[in-house]
Amino acid sequence: MGKAGWFACGLLLLVQAAVLVRGFESIISTSEGPLLESGHGKDTCAMYDLCGSRPDGKELNCPDPSPPVTPDEAFSLKIQSLCPMLTGDVCCTQAQFGLLRAQVQQAVPFLTGCPACLRNFLNLFCELACSPNQGQFINVTAVEGKHKKSTVAAVDFFVTEEYGQRFYDSCKDVKFAAMNTRAMDFIGGGAKNYTEWFAFMGREAGPYEPGSPFAINFRTDIKEAPGVEPLNSPVAACSDPSLGCSCGDCPVASSCAEPNPPAPPRDRGCSVRIAGYQVACLTVTMLTLYACLLFIIFGWWWTFHAPEDEVSYEEPLLQNREDNELERPDPDAEILPAEVQENGVSPRPKATGPPFMESFLSDRFRTHGEWVAHNAKMVLAVALAITVVLCLGLIRLNVETRPEKLWVSPGSKALEEKEFFDSHLAPFYRIEQIILATVPANKNSPAPKIVTDENLQLLFDIQDKINSVEGNYSGQLISLQDICLKPLGTPCATQSILQYFKMDPDLFEDYEGASHAKFCFEHFSSSEACLSAFGGPVDPTTILGGFSGNNYTQATALVVTYPVVNAVSEDGNAAAVAWEQEFIRLVKEELVGMAAASGLTLSYSSESSIEAELQRESTADVLTIAISYLVMFVYISITLGDYTPSVAPFYVTSKVLLGLSGVLIVAFSVLGSMGLCSVFGVKSTLIIVEVIPFLVLAVGVDNMCILVNALKRQDLNLNLEARVGLALAEVGPSITLASLAEVLAFAVGSFTPMPACKVFSLFAAVAVLLDYLLQITAFVALLTLDFRRSESGRVDCFPCLSVEVDELDDTPYGSRRRQQREPGFLLNYMKNYHAPFLRIPAVKAFVVATFFGLLFTSIAIIPRISVGLDQKIVLPRDSYLQGYFDNITEYLRVGPPVYFVVKDYNYSIGSNHTNKLCSISQCDPNSLLSEISRAALSPETSFISRPAASWLDDFLVWLSPNAFGCCRKFPEGNYCPPDDQPPCCPEGEECGLSDTCTECTTCFLQSDLLEGRPSSEQFQSKLPWFLAALPSADCAKGGHGAYTTSLDLTGYESGIIKASEFRSYHTPLNKQSDFIDALQAAKDFTNKVSESLNIEVFPYSVFYIFFEQYLDIWNTTIVSLSLALAAVFFVCLITTTSISTAFTIIFVIAMIIVDLMGLMVVWDIQLNAVSVVNLVMAIGIAVEFCVHITHAFTMSTGYKGERASKALVIMGASVFSGITLTKFAGVLVLYFSRSEIFEVYYFRMYFGLVILGALHGLVFLPVWLSLAGPKPMVKPEYVMNGEPLYYDDDLDHHFDLRAEIVRAESPISSPPSRD
Repeated sequence: MGKAGWFACGLLLLVQAAVLVRGFESIISTSEGPLLESGHGKDTCAMYDLCGSRPDGKELNCPDPSPPVTPDEAFSLKIQSLCPMLTGDVCCTQAQFGLLRAQVQQAVPFLTGCPACLRNFLNLFCELACSPNQGQFINVTAVEGKHKKSTVAAVDFFVTEEYGQRFYDSCKDVKFAAMNTRAMDFIGGGAKNYTEWFAFMGREAGPYEPGSPFAINFRTDIKEAPGVEPLNSPVAACSDPSLGCSCGDCPVASSCAEPNPPAPPRDRGCSVRIAGYQVACLTVTMLTLYACLLFIIFGWWWTFHAPEDEVSYEEPLLQNREDNELERPDPDAEILPAEVQENGVSPRPKATGPPFMESFLSDRFRTHGEWVAHNAKMVLAVALAITVVLCLGLIRLNVETRPEKLWVSPGSKALEEKEFFDSHLAPFYRIEQIILATVPANKNSPAPKIVTDENLQLLFDIQDKINSVEGNYSGQLISLQDICLKPLGTPCATQSILQYFKMDPDLFEDYEGASHAKFCFEHFSSSEACLSAFGGPVDPTTILGGFSGNNYTQATALVVTYPVVNAVSEDGNAAAVAWEQEFIRLVKEELVGMAAASGLTLSYSSESSIEAELQRESTADVLTIAISYLVMFVYISITLGDYTPSVAPFYVTSKVLLGLSGVLIVAFSVLGSMGLCSVFGVKSTLIIVEVIPFLVLAVGVDNMCILVNALKRQDLNLNLEARVGLALAEVGPSITLASLAEVLAFAVGSFTPMPACKVFSLFAAVAVLLDYLLQITAFVALLTLDFRRSESGRVDCFPCLSVEVDELDDTPYGSRRRQQREPGFLLNYMKNYHAPFLRIPAVKAFVVATFFGLLFTSIAIIPRISVGLDQKIVLPRDSYLQGYFDNITEYLRVGPPVYFVVKDYNYSIGSNHTNKLCSISQCDPNSLLSEISRAALSPETSFISRPAASWLDDFLVWLSPNAFGCCRKFPEGNYCPPDDQPPCCPEGEECGLSDTCTECTTCFLQSDLLEGRPSSEQFQSKLPWFLAALPSADCAKGGHGAYTTSLDLTGYESGIIKASEFRSYHTPLNKQSDFIDALQAAKDFTNKVSESLNIEVFPYSVFYIFFEQYLDIWNTTIVSLSLALAAVFFVCLITTTSISTAFTIIFVIAMIIVDLMGLMVVWDIQLNAVSVVNLVMAIGIAVEFCVHITHAFTMSTGYKGERASKALVIMGASVFSGITLTKFAGVLVLYFSRSEIFEVYYFRMYFGLVILGALHGLVFLPVWLSLAGPKPMVKPEYVMNGEPLYYDDDLDHHFDLRAEIVRAESPISSPPSRD
């Protein structure tokens, strides 16, 4: 079931427990009357025999103060079977006793589970009806009629306060399992003390209502009644061992464990008190570390506050050189290896070259680049062919939209338990729901009350339209009546306030409208007039909202729930889905307007709503995607192009066609990834369709910018193929490192258990890998062709057109080439402002202090990240479910049901499983149901709101001879129903007149049972009777409807019931943390009980499958991030062969990720599978902000300050324009997505990542490298006039000189000159 029904169901399973409960209720009249002239004392009756009846047929006693009579032996035995303390004379006739027996019979099933309470209850009414000392405590205060025809109209019943209190205490905790509530709610009207209970029992019954025909006024003020001796007979405590009640019915029994203590304050971890405030230990630790760091930074700054005068241990010739004054090699000097210089061999030993891996990758990329440039068209054709083949897999593309398939792990324990529950018991109902609510006049005023005649009339009109809705399924019209839940085969079990009017608008006026509904709020289970059309009570907490406590009349919302039969298979629900579609259409088009016209709001949902909205979401952001690609295309075209009119017109040097090609490469990468995965049967998701294009675009474009910028830096005296090879050799290793790190990070994300995130990570990893491969092949080929076009003067986008372009100066350092290569704004900024500024000691100190302060702050607040995934976020912003979920949280006052499922229950007496599970008399004190009842006493910690509905308890009570109106049989052995059901009570006739069932007897005598428990054969034979028995007034314990799907009877003849459930309810759950805590508490509870009882028990609720992942989300996060960091470290170590370099990169990446998690707290981004995958992928993306500058640093010579500045000048502009801005442009569009999940979890997180990555890469990393950077990976191997060749501030010189070396070493001969 989708999450839309979690809150709605609440007490909805009361429907399943719907019974015709009319618990015994003597009718109340609390008015006191005068004492009539009658004798008082022992051996005196106050009433005797029956003298008449009311108009409704209820018989009335005679006000006869006569002495008691001696019954015959048969009558005496009959009396003692119900009233064992009456062994002598009595004040009742056989007719009176029969009436007594019939009345108390209705209450017996409620109380049989607690013998002490039942005995006390029977004794009270035995004393009232037949006690020989009746005159001592009963006084007739009103009569009707005259003389011999007068009848009792009211009596005073005097009892002591002690008796009343002990009587109430013996029964106050007795459960009524079928309704998940206390029996006192039915036999006492929810009384909170003995005076309320007596008042309820003493009420006079209305016409045709069950109960006492006259008023009984229970009194304890004996001072005003001379001669009266109040009843103070012995009362058995519920803890009496001889009449022992279960711990669930009597928690105070000495054999029962103490109730759970009140909920302790939530453990917030270690904390200390500072200046009157509780401060977390982690925060104190971070503050201490930061204070120590500031002290160290201040000491360093104080020591080195003068201009830097560092010594280069790598290059002695750089000593005593000013920071901003680097010597330049003579441009006219000949370049020779150090060993063969004409001026002599260098005095220092020959320096080592770059490490093997760096040399290997550079050589391979140079060779690869030159080969691709030579064979550009062939490479393009092959790449296009392979890509098209991969895209053919899209034919098998299948998008998954089912929530349980997207957000639940296939190996989930909760999913396994759900499948067990669905297959062995029954799937939870489909929920269709509307919420009608009032609107406050202004923000500061309360909402008006909803229960008015006008609003109820409107609800009848709405209901009439819903009844007329029909869906078309395979040519058949489906109505609500065809698919709704009917627990007793009667009308739909709709949960609505209209049930108080039997769903009949004609009864609205007859029942006096809203006033009747308000009456039913207090008497929904006790008044026959309040019973629903389907025969069961309707709890007001399920149909009202917006009230506090039990103030139902203050409700501001009406909740109408339509439970619909659910099926395991999708085909089985097709008819229901067809109706739901029409239901949603009707509400949208008509009902919302009807409510608005009356000044009300109407929110709504169906079982299939979430899936339908997710499907609609798949096309909601097509425009957003298109705009994103357009923005990126424009940005790439502007960024890659050269705009130097003195060299060539802009329409020649622009890169519009190349930018478009780059965007198409990204698109082909995404489509190829989806096609390849689809071939292997991997279903796509909406996240893939909408998010991966943005990510791959943002990830792929920066490599394109880096490649183009690297090619622009090459010497134009080299042929184009050599320049392409040189450019690829220069940036290929760092691009490879970044791409492999991203692929591995995405791959690690695929290990997350949530399917949506797993598939997303898999698709993203394949897409990034394909994009990388296409970049070093197809894009390099396109780049070659585009440069060939521009250098030959052909127009961009129209390469067939050409213009005149001045021939380039062939001198090695000609002015034309210098003019073309004039540094741009970003390069000038990095060289002349940014890099020098970061070399100032005070700036370095400030940067280190600031970034470490941000790091320590993030570490301190990371524990505050909330866990969960708000269901509203995954839906489109304009979805009608947004308002529905808001109203669910605001109005509903019920929690979702929780089932405690028992596997392999052995009902044989030898196994003792029965006593380990049940909670009635003689059950184990620590039984499952007793523990559930005990847990319900501490809802703050257990999240269980009430005792469990127990088919086992009710079956044992139904089976008991004490419940003489329940399990009965005809003389021939067939099942005999209660006297108020056919055939005992023929339809249309008054009950009690037929003699069909006069020969029926109880199924068993007490002696037939072993310590009150049936044998295996008895259990096996009578269980089907119980499940088929309809509940009624004479026996409310019938299992049909209440427990029809609570057991799996498949193979139960073997003595084992494979699956059975005991239903309770969670407390109202409003926040994500509430759901997670409730799940954890339920699992902890069942684990403890299973171990204690040695019986397998597990909890199940409809929301568990979606929240189980959060129980160990922190462990998943730590493991996933650790694996991703380890993967990146491994790649860095392999490609750089330097542990210190790898550690430097990982350290900065870790800082970025920790700061990003701190940002999650600030932006209220919850921790879930989506954010965990984002964090893992952020590790891969963060590599790009670090690896290029770090690689340039390690390939430079000089002291660390020089090398950091050179690296920043060389790669800073590319990192900012080619990485930061491209990612920013790709992510920015997500802000305008119609789905909030993309805005929160993708825009916010990736926007934060881009900002943090840029700050760390362009500000912190250069400073950190200048202070603690790794040693250079390469030392000068080529010298010129005795001077080393290294990355110089004069970048043009550096690349010109390097070009001479490359030209001499190129493995591919140069093609003929362009000239």
